[in-house]
Amino acid sequence: MTSFDTSSPQLNVWRAMLALAVVFVMLATTGWTAMRTHRESSELQASLDKWRHGSLHGLRLPDPEAGPTRLTRFFATLSAHDRTRLVHRYPLAVGNMNGAPVDLRYRANHLALEQERDTERERMHDSRLSTAGQQDAGRRMRRYESLLTPGRQILSFDPEGTGRISEVFGNLTRAERISVVVPGVDTDLLTFQKTNRPYTAPVGMAKALYAQERATRPAVRTAVIAWADYTSPDGLGVDAATGLRAAEGSLRLNALLRALPGGAPVSMFCHSYGSVLCGVAAPGMPRRVTDIAVAASPGMRVSKAAHLDTAARVWAMRDATDWIQDVPYLELGGLGHGADPVSAAFGARVLSAEDAQGHAGYFQPGTDSLRNLADVGTGAYDDVICAGGTAACRADLPGTKTAQRA
Repeated sequence: MTSFDTSSPQLNVWRAMLALAVVFVMLATTGWTAMRTHRESSELQASLDKWRHGSLHGLRLPDPEAGPTRLTRFFATLSAHDRTRLVHRYPLAVGNMNGAPVDLRYRANHLALEQERDTERERMHDSRLSTAGQQDAGRRMRRYESLLTPGRQILSFDPEGTGRISEVFGNLTRAERISVVVPGVDTDLLTFQKTNRPYTAPVGMAKALYAQERATRPAVRTAVIAWADYTSPDGLGVDAATGLRAAEGSLRLNALLRALPGGAPVSMFCHSYGSVLCGVAAPGMPRRVTDIAVAASPGMRVSKAAHLDTAARVWAMRDATDWIQDVPYLELGGLGHGADPVSAAFGARVLSAEDAQGHAGYFQPGTDSLRNLADVGTGAYDDVICAGGTAACRADLPGTKTAQRA
């Protein structure tokens, strides 16, 4: 009988290819062609169309897709009264308009949320709906009420389908450092925030990062964006195995990044499938993005960090108990997301995440993983803890010391 070396690289590759082939067959037999397709929001599109045909003082309004610089100049010419008029006429359009002042977007989205809350409250008692439909309306109504809590800063809001949303913690206009949290699969309006295991949802992740950044460097004004403004994969099916949702989301993410106010450095924090999105978006990110940190990544759709075509520093972390390490790090026929970002061959700066406890524990307060992310977000590079107790992840960073933090 022929014996095989079970540790050989060739056999491991064949195993991984076989695993991908099995996934491919399962996906094909359960509905490859049934992938969710996201159409432009009907309500958002209606508001944008209304804007396109609207006017102010007899003058046509600018194209809402004219670009953030053009739109910023337009809003700067308006009086406070005229801005308020536009918010009330076109709440969804203004609330999602890159280039509109962020405070105006908060007001517009608050109004849009109020309208959606009232609609869902009526649907809760609509006899034409099934019991399940009424219950769904109740869940959405309660989510809208939560998002309407005074002090919340909703930067974008799209009620279509399962919903898209983003929220700001801190003063985005005055921030000296900006962080953006990009979550992974099963992220929508209802999972944007969780009561149980709050730090596994975008709001909890962003709030924990914001608090840790302020604790790390109290003198630095920071802002954190919980960005769930894309249609994420629904579970671990075909969407999660391909880059389709990442490609769609990357356009939306880069549109936001190009429209951020001021010139503060921006750090990206991309979790799970969110790291796939960040990998696809990286070549188009503006130069103010100085750092891209990925946690629990299934891959960034490149074989090496250098292939991301970005000047940003690339960081990666993975806890030893994270199941994502068992995913084949390959790309075959569009399935899979490429090389392992924490591997030496990939070339990222590898951070310690020893106490993250599984796939969703990286933003848990009190963990080294969260402290590392906050150090990156505030530019406190000398304090980051590298994986394996080395100083390798701090190499070539100006102004850092060689000694490890105790």
